[in-house]
Amino acid sequence: MNTIGSTGAAAAWGFGLAIASLTVVWLGSLWRRDASLVDRFWGAGFVVLGAWYWATAPEASSSWGYRAVLFGLVAVWGIRLSAYLTWRNWGHGEDYRYRAMRARGGPRWPWVNLVTVHWLQATILWFVSLPLLVGLRSTGPVSMPLVWLGVAVWAVGFYFEARGDWDLARFRADPANRGKVLDTGVWRYTRHPNYFGDAAVWWGLYLVATAAGAALTLASPVVMTLLLLKVSGVALLEKKLVDTKPQYREYVRRTSAFLPRPPKP
Repeated sequence: MNTIGSTGAAAAWGFGLAIASLTVVWLGSLWRRDASLVDRFWGAGFVVLGAWYWATAPEASSSWGYRAVLFGLVAVWGIRLSAYLTWRNWGHGEDYRYRAMRARGGPRWPWVNLVTVHWLQATILWFVSLPLLVGLRSTGPVSMPLVWLGVAVWAVGFYFEARGDWDLARFRADPANRGKVLDTGVWRYTRHPNYFGDAAVWWGLYLVATAAGAALTLASPVVMTLLLLKVSGVALLEKKLVDTKPQYREYVRRTSAFLPRPPKP
């Protein structure tokens, strides 16, 4: 594939790729009548952008080994997340959030869906992936201590996210747990191990990318963390759980909302 010289041009092409990819997902959502397909693509979208940034990088960019580490980390995370969400939601139809949005949107829903769901997620995906853009296209030296620190942070995040998803899937599979609150395993230390893990993964990727000069992309992991805490993650889910599970208030009292720590007595 031909290289793209300037970082600005690569960023513009990356944005176009994100919009194009999510538009294809939107077409699939119209066919399936399921806007939640966009969530299943979320992790894979970062893999697509990362592959594009690497494939179009200048020949003089950082060593193959460094780029393989950075891309490998995002690929493992993104493919696992998309595969898990696809498996978890298979046969369950459209997520309740999108059903509510569909009802409010009425005849205008397909276009509202395109702009406020798919293109908005494409924009966020592109912005959060900026550390990958800089890291995978860097031409400068690489700080290996930062790489290993980033890998360690990523590993902690990946463990919490993957273990949290696995524990929750097993918990929900047991009919005896209906209406109960999961408070064992990593869920004992944080009410949202998957969201904490997601944030830690991106801080780890940012550190790995910063090892090759991506320090100025700090806003990307900050935005990801704020989204998980205030918009689509913790805040949205907490409201629903407090309303539907009486035991959840006690769980909230003794368990950290985000950062893992020992539970209160």
